Amino acid sequence: MDTPRIRRRHFLLQAGWLGVAGLATPLGADDAPPAHPSPANAPFGAAADARTALDYPRNDLDRVRSVVGASHSNLDVVRDLVLEQPALAKASWDWGFGDWESALGAASHTGRHAIAEFLIAHGARPTLYSATMMGQLDVVRGFLEADPDLALLPGPHGIPLQAHARFGGAEAEPVLAYLLDRFGEDDRPFGTPGTEALEARYGGSYRFETDPPFSIQVAVGGMSTQWLLVGAGANPSSRILEVEPDVYAPAGAPAVRLHFQVADGQAQALTIHDGPMVATGQRADEA
Repeated sequence: MDTPRIRRRHFLLQAGWLGVAGLATPLGADDAPPAHPSPANAPFGAAADARTALDYPRNDLDRVRSVVGASHSNLDVVRDLVLEQPALAKASWDWGFGDWESALGAASHTGRHAIAEFLIAHGARPTLYSATMMGQLDVVRGFLEADPDLALLPGPHGIPLQAHARFGGAEAEPVLAYLLDRFGEDDRPFGTPGTEALEARYGGSYRFETDPPFSIQVAVGGMSTQWLLVGAGANPSSRILEVEPDVYAPAGAPAVRLHFQVADGQAQALTIHDGPMVATGQRADEA
């Protein structure tokens, strides 16, 4: 199948997620995202500088990424950023494929009570997920009695509501007990555990000959836990889940499909189906 050529302007407007697929792995109570340059400048190079200027007065992308990343673990950094620029308490970052995460969302699935309390005190909007992690049983019960289907609505990165309660520790035990009694165990995975076999089959860089071209990286990585990840740059961050043989979906964007074309046990190409955008990239030769 021929891959349609995507013109620069059309690509920037409709597929901007490819430039912000994320350069950290903020997906566990023990995970602290490493410092990396903002993915806003990849893969579009100098074009991103002009775009950044045109985006003002939107919040600076580096600061947004920093406050969301720090909200997984570092209260001191969060406090410094928010006190200097209070609007960052409400900031959200797209880790890839429309997997949006707010600073409060980051604190909520890593059990960071002090960070969550600080963000809410400075203007962050409380959510069902923050209430669950913080053990606010009356709030959680009110949400779910009004709409029981919300119990199955995953949060950022596809992390289930019950996982937020478990991350909340002792303070959230009454909420977890309520969820288990009312809805039963929710053990849905939100990522594929990485193995050497999966990395050998799918791992590598896939180059998409768009205008301008870009690359998507697939690798096994993480910090406290190893996962199969996809994203832009050298440090992909989006966990992916197998939906059928050689077809995956990002945990935070289940409607997206990543179809690996495999020959002799190794992926040769990757086709991304993301709404109106369909593009195929060839696996780059090993250096």
